[in-house]
Amino acid sequence: VDSDLKADARELLIRYGGDAFPNLFRTAKGSIVTDSEGREILDFTSGQMCATLGHNHPAITAAIRQSCDTALHLFSGMIPEPVVKLARALADWLPSPLRKSLFLNTGSESNEAALRLAKLATGGYEVLALGGSWHGTTGGSAAATFASDRRGYGPKVPGSHVIPEPNAYRCPIEHCHDACDMSCLRVGLKMFDMASDGAPAAIIAEPVISAGGVIVPPAGYFGRLHDAALERGMLLIFDEAQTAFGRVGATCSAMKLGVTPDIMTLSKTLGGGLPLAATVTSPDIEERAHAAGFSFYTSHVSDPLPASVGLAVLQTIRQEDLIARAVEMGDYLTAQLRELQQCHEAIGDVRGQGLLLGVELVTD
Repeated sequence: VDSDLKADARELLIRYGGDAFPNLFRTAKGSIVTDSEGREILDFTSGQMCATLGHNHPAITAAIRQSCDTALHLFSGMIPEPVVKLARALADWLPSPLRKSLFLNTGSESNEAALRLAKLATGGYEVLALGGSWHGTTGGSAAATFASDRRGYGPKVPGSHVIPEPNAYRCPIEHCHDACDMSCLRVGLKMFDMASDGAPAAIIAEPVISAGGVIVPPAGYFGRLHDAALERGMLLIFDEAQTAFGRVGATCSAMKLGVTPDIMTLSKTLGGGLPLAATVTSPDIEERAHAAGFSFYTSHVSDPLPASVGLAVLQTIRQEDLIARAVEMGDYLTAQLRELQQCHEAIGDVRGQGLLLGVELVTD
């Protein structure tokens, strides 16, 4: 039977990027996934970076069972109670004035919604992103993604711009080494100003550029990026798919940085392994976008099941003190990796924050 299923997988599934494991998978619990031959594998990726509380956490499975007895899905105009409760929990969790939430299913959707909010609220359409960024695979989010997968799909959304990422280890403008002095930001903004059509809308950035190599911008970088947005009448969007909910040792990177964006997008950890994402903004921006006709109907906007799981995730992070644990274990793991770096020339760099860490392997 297993060989038949493997053959069906090869014959019937569209390949969506990268190589799949040769075996199929049956179960996942905590940090262990088990394949169809009974082999247990330690999951260092937490699924697709979404099951960061552990696979099938009891609080999450309990929330799912409760939703099965109440409501799984409703018409988009019917607001379920768990959605309002999750909106209140996020308003209490995030820095002011981020209080208005839209609940969707994927990070791509949440960034798409954020970009649409920014365009309507500002009246502009130009979007500036950082090199190495990954914001999604839908039209607008893909146009703002510069980590990979740009070729072969034709023209991107008009008004898409990029500036070099602040990578001190591999400076994209070949200026800095080991310490970024933000020349990349100054040069990038100058290039954007020259290329701009005069209709700027948003700057979108990951506080830690994750898929692009776990790049941590230098202190003060996001303060300057925030100022750059203000000077140009743009909104600043933080894509906190991988940095929110304790992974970097804070409730979110905005709190750690002391910089509050105009819009924040959340996904991955928020759903605990289920498809849940959120776009969060201020009442002022929400009002401006609404007055301009903002619409973002999806088949599963404001679904009750994932919202119930999101509530369970936030409660679990607090109850199990996972933010403090991310700091403690992150410090320990970083120290151990840096010890290994001293012993192995192949380890070129160790970087990251909390338990969002990267090791760059080199050949020279």
